[in-house]
Amino acid sequence: MNLSAIYHRCQDNYCYCLDEDTIVISIRTGYEIEQVTLLHTDPFKTGIMGGGHRLTGTPLKMTEKKRLENHIYWTARIKPKFKRLAYYFLIETENEQIYLYEDRFYTPDEVKSYTGRQQLFMFPWMNPSDIIRTPDWVNQTIWYQIFIDRFCNGNKEIDPKNVKPWRAPDKSVHPFDYYGGDLVGITSKLDYLSKLGITGIYLTPICKGKSNHKYDTVSYTQIDPHFGSDEDMALMVKNAHKRGIRVMMDGVFNHSGAFFKPWRDVLKNGPESKYYDWFMINKWPLSKTGRNAVNGYYYAFAFVDGMPKLNTNNPKVIRYILKVISSWIKKYDIDAIRLDVAGEISHTLCKAMHKTLKSLKPDFYILGETWHDSIPWLRGDEFDSVMNYPFTDSVNDFWLDQTKTSTDFEYAINRCFTLYPEQINQVLFNLLDSHDTIRLVTKLKSIPKFYQQLSVLFTMPGTVCIYYGTEIAMEGNHDPDCRRCMPWAQIMKGEYYDKISIIKKLIHLRKTIPALRSNDYEFVDISSVISLPEPPISSIESDTFNKTAVSFGVTSSDNITVPCEVTSSDSINAPDEVISSDRNNTSGEADISCDSVDTDSTDLSDQYSRVISYIRKDDSENAYMVIINCAKISLPININKNDILFALEYKNKELHYNGVLIYRLSH
Repeated sequence: MNLSAIYHRCQDNYCYCLDEDTIVISIRTGYEIEQVTLLHTDPFKTGIMGGGHRLTGTPLKMTEKKRLENHIYWTARIKPKFKRLAYYFLIETENEQIYLYEDRFYTPDEVKSYTGRQQLFMFPWMNPSDIIRTPDWVNQTIWYQIFIDRFCNGNKEIDPKNVKPWRAPDKSVHPFDYYGGDLVGITSKLDYLSKLGITGIYLTPICKGKSNHKYDTVSYTQIDPHFGSDEDMALMVKNAHKRGIRVMMDGVFNHSGAFFKPWRDVLKNGPESKYYDWFMINKWPLSKTGRNAVNGYYYAFAFVDGMPKLNTNNPKVIRYILKVISSWIKKYDIDAIRLDVAGEISHTLCKAMHKTLKSLKPDFYILGETWHDSIPWLRGDEFDSVMNYPFTDSVNDFWLDQTKTSTDFEYAINRCFTLYPEQINQVLFNLLDSHDTIRLVTKLKSIPKFYQQLSVLFTMPGTVCIYYGTEIAMEGNHDPDCRRCMPWAQIMKGEYYDKISIIKKLIHLRKTIPALRSNDYEFVDISSVISLPEPPISSIESDTFNKTAVSFGVTSSDNITVPCEVTSSDSINAPDEVISSDRNNTSGEADISCDSVDTDSTDLSDQYSRVISYIRKDDSENAYMVIINCAKISLPININKNDILFALEYKNKELHYNGVLIYRLSH
């Protein structure tokens, strides 16, 4: 038995209150372990602490398991009668047993002969105020991130002087371009977003800044004049709420911009400025030749001199930031905040922020931008969630690295959802691209893979966010090219009808089927789902993608893949916005190719190793199967047509390469 592979701690994701009655306990072991038993009892069952009594736990086999790359993650749930718990573990292989107490491992003989005080794991008390509570509405929300300058120009009177004509979606943009997108423009497209199925808008910064992105804040109390006014923002939020759409602002409090008044005062008055300690200055005077950040004169975002780092340990800075965010809630009635560079702001500020904002709006959603394991911020008194970039990377890695198998994918996804308690998983902010990354379809260089990844995104725990333009498979390379202009003229002509219809269907499924957004998922081997014959080479498919092969409703028992149909009442294009509807138009796809298939391959032993399959369940035990075929072969799957919810490249009872199939297992 590999004892070094075994790990447990009585806190965070390994031991926590799920609710006022339930404790969730997990332990990590190596793969040689066949069974883990949780032995639990009340710590006072046989006497008070320090007495000569001994505790013997009631056994509970840990049956929930998730496979990680080098470990098994075991989980059990227990409802302590008296709201407290003492426990230890019995860990077994085929021919060995070991006990794990808090202090160390014990053999069965050592447990019997030990006369000292048992150092069991202890959960002293299930205090209601210590339970992690996240907003219920977030799990059901479909977020849509908007980079404001490139979304829609609704008021040309407030355009910057150097504004450029709205650019076609196949044309790159540059770091210092302005195109005039604004809040009025967003308001004008709320009906479009509502019909798409969007229920949450995530705005990049709206406060006054010098750049087009506004992450270089000049004023935290003024809307950027090229975006609009306080009235424009309040009206946009009000109209969004009328349509059932929540609004999240971006808070940039790790750093300010170079023209933030307190920073200008520091530059003028140096150590005599009353704002000197609002920033993290190490040397004075500053260098007149620049490169102050990289040479350690003061700390900044990355090494950008024009973004000096705010001292979020300073009580005066904390009070200022809390006052700013509180004013946003009161003035605009926003529902959430995304904190930029959240991992670098102080825990002191984060805790104060949680207390203040939740007192103003108990179901307010606090999201942190981090790119890594973030458990220190997710203990219930700071953030509700973080941007789930580990999930983004795990999904992308599988499609970009053709040597990875579905087992590798399972390990990676399981890691993402074993990092945190279930309440956090329920609202984890899942995304595949953003204003900070290359656009998904450009990274993949493949429309079929693009829709496969989106199918994963919409069928995993957490909350879903798509970047503006995802619904039309908009292209864009790394920042700033990922911030291209939204092609409204083409959209309103119906040129992206098929693409929008696919996204709309995925959104509809996510919103109407609770199982697809629950925490209950289980990866299964495709061979346990369907009967797989030995694949002949002739069955290997060429990597093509029928751009109308989307099953929204089945009309033939022999050919499930049919042209997508959206009824006029559900059409994303309102009648007054549509000139025509060309369903076969492939605008925007010219540079995106499908993969080629190595039809000369004779190694068939691993043909099915890149088929992803997992089951999703809800609290009522309704179950749904998700199959994503990344293997270069067709899968024979005979499904009752009435159980099929979504299909790409499913024809003649076969799921072809690059296909997706989501269907009902039970009613």
